[in-house]
Amino acid sequence: MTASPEFSDPLQEPSATSRALPASRWQRVAHRLRSQRPEVSTELALLAVCLYFTLFCNTQFWRDLLRDWHWGPAMVGYTLAAGCALTALHFLLLAPWMSRWSSKLLLSVLVLVATGANYYSAKFHVYYDPSMLRNMLQTDVKEASELLSVGMLLEMVLLAAPGLLLLNYVRLQRRPLLRTVVRRVVWWVAAMLVLVLALGSIFKDFSSHMRNNKEVRYLITPAALGWSLAMVLGTDAKDANAPRQPVATDAYLGPSWKASAKPVVMVVIVGETARARNWGLNRATIPTARDTTPQLAQRDVINFAEMRSCGTNTAVSLPCMFSIQGRRNYSEAQINGSESLLHVLQRVGLRVVWNENQSGCKGVCDGLETLRPVREQWPALCAGEHCMDMALLESTKSLMQDANGNLVLFLHQMGNHGPAYFKRHPADFTYFTPTCDTEDLSRCTQEQVANSYDNSLRYTDHLVASSIDFLQQLENRYDTALVYVSDHGESLGEKGVYLHGLPYAIAPKEQTHIPMVMWFSKGFAQRQQLDTQCLRQRAQQPADHDHLFHTLLGLLDVRTQALERQLDLSADCRTPLSAP
Repeated sequence: MTASPEFSDPLQEPSATSRALPASRWQRVAHRLRSQRPEVSTELALLAVCLYFTLFCNTQFWRDLLRDWHWGPAMVGYTLAAGCALTALHFLLLAPWMSRWSSKLLLSVLVLVATGANYYSAKFHVYYDPSMLRNMLQTDVKEASELLSVGMLLEMVLLAAPGLLLLNYVRLQRRPLLRTVVRRVVWWVAAMLVLVLALGSIFKDFSSHMRNNKEVRYLITPAALGWSLAMVLGTDAKDANAPRQPVATDAYLGPSWKASAKPVVMVVIVGETARARNWGLNRATIPTARDTTPQLAQRDVINFAEMRSCGTNTAVSLPCMFSIQGRRNYSEAQINGSESLLHVLQRVGLRVVWNENQSGCKGVCDGLETLRPVREQWPALCAGEHCMDMALLESTKSLMQDANGNLVLFLHQMGNHGPAYFKRHPADFTYFTPTCDTEDLSRCTQEQVANSYDNSLRYTDHLVASSIDFLQQLENRYDTALVYVSDHGESLGEKGVYLHGLPYAIAPKEQTHIPMVMWFSKGFAQRQQLDTQCLRQRAQQPADHDHLFHTLLGLLDVRTQALERQLDLSADCRTPLSAP
């Protein structure tokens, strides 16, 4: 007898509900987890992420803030108050941008940015001030890729994964618009009260620390990145279409140009990340320096042992060193909005060429003749991600043999750009071992890092010496000269600091004490009535990037009211011809 449907066995006939359930055990678990996802407000999710920033993404900020405190109740109270203030600060900054539809994506991006920023600030003491953000934005893809390592990505994933998973697991509540606005205002006011009360409870100690260590604010992640990025983008947008202000418009070539029959070829090599402490020519004053400049030691060069940079990263130093303002009158807006030394030299009739082997001239050569080594023409020198610096010289030798002469050639090196020091020189320049053959400096000893760095300096020594040798071959037809100067220095693990880019006020001397050398053919020295022995004595005294603009004008006998004699390193060593 067939059972009727209404009396059928439920164990044999699955219900509609059970038929909708997934068949697989793992599918049932996943379904159960999805159905049990907690529902929270957007404000609560934002608060959780801000607390995550405070606890896990500000490692170096906490180290700096608590470095003078000793464990005890006072330290615990100070830490809790500062943590509440930091959490409230991020909530106040982010709350206006949050909505139910955009908050998960925006907060996920911020978690990734904050964990990456935390890695570099904790490992290399990176401060995210506007100059660092500008430097980061102007770095090309190849340079940026060298800063990525397996260790960095692994640490970033492990740190970001819990926050990302939790953020994307919860569901955000739906609310009417008016209720959402009212609730958001209440939360925002509450966060403001927490910030005021937290800072008020520790105001004396906290304000004193921040006042005496202003750079600490650039360790707050991700707030510092957002603020600095806004400053950079705002400045760039304001100056994007503004013409560069002319500099030294009264400049003209002095009498020596008419008195001499030969044209001039001057090479200016802009070094990258070379520091004086490891410069072999400085061994008389820095005994720890190794023999990193054996070829230059055999040339008749003038070594400036006490040279200081204008900044600690390329985005600051490069425009500053060729500006009329310099460090003493530093204004980023004025420097970036004004013509450089190169524009002045072109205006007086000299051919000015910039040959680039890095991420650009940072505005110094805007509107001028520029080159870059063509990989196909120099396959032996351009086999890797970047061309070796000797490609700069090889690709411009034909320019220096131009019959018309009067060329000022700027060669912008890749130099010692870190952290991939081992990629900056050919294998046959590996003189110091063992080396650090990875971009992840944390996997190497300090000795290995220094060895790789010094091997790169040996290659710079080879480039500068080879350039001098080539200029000597041209002496029968040209008056020739060469200037080499680095843009900034580098930290190689001293006090736990690596790379460069620290705010200038707290930057160690390793990042600001740089090498500079000059070389002059006999014809050039006679042409400018230059006493090289006198200049050699001047080279033992302190100098900095502020001297460069005026010194190059003086050496090339470019007359202008803008030239400040006290900043011309060669002024007291020349007997310039009088104008007829």
